[in-house]
Amino acid sequence: MHPQLNMAVTAARAAARVINRGSLDLDTLKVASKQRNDFVTEIDQGAENVILETLSTAYPDHWFLGEETGFSNGRGEPGRVEGAREADFVWVIDPLDGTTNFIHGVPQYAVSIALMQKGIITQAVVYDPTKDELFTATKGAGAYLNNRRIRVSKRTKVEESLIGTGFPFRRMEAVDQYLDLLKRVMTRAAGVRRPGAAALDLAYVAAGRFDGFFELGLSPWDVAGGSLLVTEAGGLMGDFQGEPNHLWGDQTLAGNPKVFVDMIRLFA
Repeated sequence: MHPQLNMAVTAARAAARVINRGSLDLDTLKVASKQRNDFVTEIDQGAENVILETLSTAYPDHWFLGEETGFSNGRGEPGRVEGAREADFVWVIDPLDGTTNFIHGVPQYAVSIALMQKGIITQAVVYDPTKDELFTATKGAGAYLNNRRIRVSKRTKVEESLIGTGFPFRRMEAVDQYLDLLKRVMTRAAGVRRPGAAALDLAYVAAGRFDGFFELGLSPWDVAGGSLLVTEAGGLMGDFQGEPNHLWGDQTLAGNPKVFVDMIRLFA
């Protein structure tokens, strides 16, 4: 395992210990609302702090883009988020993807950590602590689930496919646009699922559990880790036109190559 990936795994497992402890006593959890339908708990913040501490100790010269702490260097000094696209090394962190599931005791959430070098994701970890499933990828070296190689599915069209999705829960103004897309997929696909944690949805595409995935309004930390898993497992990532704008844009589309292209046609 690449040393940087190994360190990311260490950080993800440390965050998972914070999450697992928190899951034992959800009734006493302090929950705040960042915006409509977008929640943060003391567990999110504690898990992110553990990740930052682990990675900044190992890599004091790197930068960090975290869902809860924003963009900062290893000394905790803030920077302009635009700098994340150009920096030599940026760790992109979602300490608890699927917070709403976590708050309600639904066991579908994950830690996502990715390393971006000058805008390119080179290392990725998505860890599901409830199932002890560790998805990892290094650019050019394949994607793995608990150290076993994974590949995207071989299905060739949407009619045969199980498609993952996510509702635009932060942006109610996008609901009508989303429902149009969802209707197109529902009337064509074998099935549609909305589990509630985009990092895991992308990991499931990489593992061949989902044949495709689409969502509006995701943030870089939602997508970064899963995107490398998908591409290293032989899949494709992009926006709804197929352009590689999924990390910083408003649209996320993933799938095995045939289903990816079929969904672009469907959304055209």
